[in-house]
Amino acid sequence: MRTTPSPRTGLVAVVVTAVLWGTTGTAAATAAVGPLAIGAAALGIGGLLQAAVAVGPLQRARPVLRRHLGLVLLGGIAVAVYPLAFYSSMHTAGVAIGSVVSLASAPLASGVLERVVDRRPLGRAWVAAAALGVLGSTVLCLSGVDSGQAPTDAPAGTDIGSGGTVLGILLGLVAGVTYAVYSWAAHRLMVVGAGRAASMGAVFGTGGVLLLPVLVLTGGAFLTSWTNVLAGLYLALVPMFLGYLLFGIGLATIRPSTATTVTLLEPAVATVLAVLVVGERLTAPGWAGLACIGVALVLLVVAPVARPARS
Repeated sequence: MRTTPSPRTGLVAVVVTAVLWGTTGTAAATAAVGPLAIGAAALGIGGLLQAAVAVGPLQRARPVLRRHLGLVLLGGIAVAVYPLAFYSSMHTAGVAIGSVVSLASAPLASGVLERVVDRRPLGRAWVAAAALGVLGSTVLCLSGVDSGQAPTDAPAGTDIGSGGTVLGILLGLVAGVTYAVYSWAAHRLMVVGAGRAASMGAVFGTGGVLLLPVLVLTGGAFLTSWTNVLAGLYLALVPMFLGYLLFGIGLATIRPSTATTVTLLEPAVATVLAVLVVGERLTAPGWAGLACIGVALVLLVVAPVARPARS
């Protein structure tokens, strides 16, 4: 008999997901390809793999998925838009600003969805953790911006002038909202009885199909060198495919607002990797931001973690 993972297990799964996602910046920096190609390859291939490993559950959940086709399409469109907006935001406004706007807006958008659409109250622990996580991520990411100069790990051609910054912020907000939307849609499909594997397979498989034309048009740069090929495969298989398998376990056991808040750990992991692997130095405000994120994670761990509501 299959046992449902506990909320604590789901929390750990999302933490591991955030660690894997924290490696995407370093991997993307090694590939000399554009942001649209990186996004389309990462979640396009990863999404199709999610559907491929869930063929059986998808067939069994077909009646439920048909009844809730709108949720599937909404989640799939959000999956397709998210990586294009996320990587384009970092390419346009710089890694620091793009990542902090994208990641910090996601838990806030997720909380609004739960409060307005599901009419579920947000606990004090989540509010405190979200505030600390957003503050920590903002301080951590912006501590590396030096007088309008692009960060050392910014993609080639990054424009962080006033126009580029505004566009990058807007794209980051789109990324944050779509991240919250597909997390919420997948969670809702689980609640109405589709099951974890079928919900993730349907949402991410739909997103993967929608990203295929973008990958065909922009992905040729991956074939220009083995470094690009390996970077693309790593992004698709490890942080995206494996990461979202674990993220699905988390969404099946904890609320989307909690899951998206935990993934604020991602910029902290990326920063630690930059210090340990690349040899960058972290400023005092950066360490303070890391501490805020750590406290936010502790708040979510020690607070009561409620299971998602079942219909």
